[in-house]
Amino acid sequence: MNIRYKNMTVERVLIAVNGLAVLAVAASFVMLYGFERPVLPAGVLYSIQFTALLIFLGEKVVRYCNAESKREFFKLNWFEIPLLGVLVPFAVGSGRWFDAENQRLALLIATDTYLVLQVITKLCRSMVAAAASGKNPPRALAALFVILIAAGSGLLMLPRSHHLEHLAFTDAVFTAASATCVTGLSVHDTGTDFTTMGQVVILALIQLGGLGIVIFGAVMALLLGQALSVRESAAMQDLLNAQTLSRIGRMIAFIFLTTLLIESVGAVCLYPMWDDVPCRYTTADGKWFCSFFHSVSAFCNAGFSLFSKSLMEYKSSARVYAVIAPLIILGGLGFSVLSNLAAIAEDRLIRFFHRRRQQGFVFTSRPPVRLHLQTKIVLTVTALLIAVGTGALLLFESFLPGSLYKGDIGAAFFQAVSARTAGFNTVEIGALSEACRAVLILLMFIGGSPGSTAGGIKTVTFAVVVMIAWASFRKRRDVEIFRRSIRLVVVGRAVTVVLLFSAMVLLSTFGLVLTERHSHFSFLDLLFEAVSALGTVGLSTGLTPALTTAGKWIIIVTMLVGRLGPLTLLAGLTHEIKPASFEYPSEPVIVG
Repeated sequence: MNIRYKNMTVERVLIAVNGLAVLAVAASFVMLYGFERPVLPAGVLYSIQFTALLIFLGEKVVRYCNAESKREFFKLNWFEIPLLGVLVPFAVGSGRWFDAENQRLALLIATDTYLVLQVITKLCRSMVAAAASGKNPPRALAALFVILIAAGSGLLMLPRSHHLEHLAFTDAVFTAASATCVTGLSVHDTGTDFTTMGQVVILALIQLGGLGIVIFGAVMALLLGQALSVRESAAMQDLLNAQTLSRIGRMIAFIFLTTLLIESVGAVCLYPMWDDVPCRYTTADGKWFCSFFHSVSAFCNAGFSLFSKSLMEYKSSARVYAVIAPLIILGGLGFSVLSNLAAIAEDRLIRFFHRRRQQGFVFTSRPPVRLHLQTKIVLTVTALLIAVGTGALLLFESFLPGSLYKGDIGAAFFQAVSARTAGFNTVEIGALSEACRAVLILLMFIGGSPGSTAGGIKTVTFAVVVMIAWASFRKRRDVEIFRRSIRLVVVGRAVTVVLLFSAMVLLSTFGLVLTERHSHFSFLDLLFEAVSALGTVGLSTGLTPALTTAGKWIIIVTMLVGRLGPLTLLAGLTHEIKPASFEYPSEPVIVG
């Protein structure tokens, strides 16, 4: 919602002052909690926070007086009332409710809570506004990811975020980029080299990167009761691939609630798993944190683990296959597919109970909800990739002595699921045969589904490209899937995605061949690393920590391109190019 103000000069001054206040609050929190000892005297930092608090309160008063519609202003900022309803009693009555020792702590907690919520609110509004600026949405999205990676890198470099004597800048950027791009490649052990604070930063980056930083901003805006403007709704429609603007709010709410529900259920189901193998997480708090970390990492297809060997020590645990594998699959289906499946389930439940109440009555007010073509393609290709991948891994490993699988269908199934985008492993990837690693490269290249937390060229793109060849074999003019024709623009986009993705794989691999020419890494290992980074998978044959600085930066760029998508970046570069208003005469050529 955009509020009209009487004096825009005052509004522009407030925006600038707000930006400075947000930076001051962020800097004060970093200097207070990011070091073993505060960089500046604590009293000075508390004074900065109190000043920022007064600025935020004064800003609301000035904007209220400057707003043309007081009703719209209250509707946009209604959440300020409960926040102030908590802050003011603490400020007034803390002396009565707490002793002298705890009075200051209570005021500090209340002030910090208010400031954090204010900063989050303003950042969320800025993210949505940037995506809806209309100037160049792909560039705005890329810029937001770069800013998030930079912020995450700075937080990870703080002394209280890691146990290392010195965390190199490149390693910090690599870890932040891997978490934000939900990849999972790491140059340091997440569980031992980073403190709880560092692990929380990584977890936050995974959630923001997996859910989508702009979508997260829209979720927070809607949670705070702020309606999206038409331009903001149009931007969300483009990001979510929604068909109509009227479904944007419902779709965003579905994404948030589904993510919260699935990750929470996954964490609850994973909690008993840490007793299967003795580990350092023995307390209830430690087990819950470990459960939520792996649940979020699995659903977001990030592949980060708090264990040095990923899930290899839990290979015999049934929850790896019954909990983590389904989380990976659900995260890779895409929210549009999950929404369609939820709508079908809801519709059938309503019809079932309606028939039970009125025996013999046929519900005819509206047609039943059916599977969309997108859902059919995603479910079919996902099932085929998992089945074929599992069979191929078992087949190729069965001919080798000392096989890692030896007929272990569960292990092969989990690796086929994880290789498509997640990055967890229950076997040592570097010890697999070259044939198995080639299978994993193909699975990583295809990846998950559109609109999901996964990477790769996507299952729908793969299906369209295959059906292009099938239509050529059948001498059909149209590309058809499930008795539906695919539009020419979609066919062209699918071919473009495959070509751009292939080009990026070759470019990254050749870059690594040059930067790692003095190492013992084979070409297949470097190709595996490049595809894993571009597909935002996170599997590695073990060479990631040994990469040169230049090689790490190649992987960083590759991960970012893979998360944003080559087509998105191309759209950003060609945003202002106008289509040609003429056509050349055609002439036949011979191909094949």
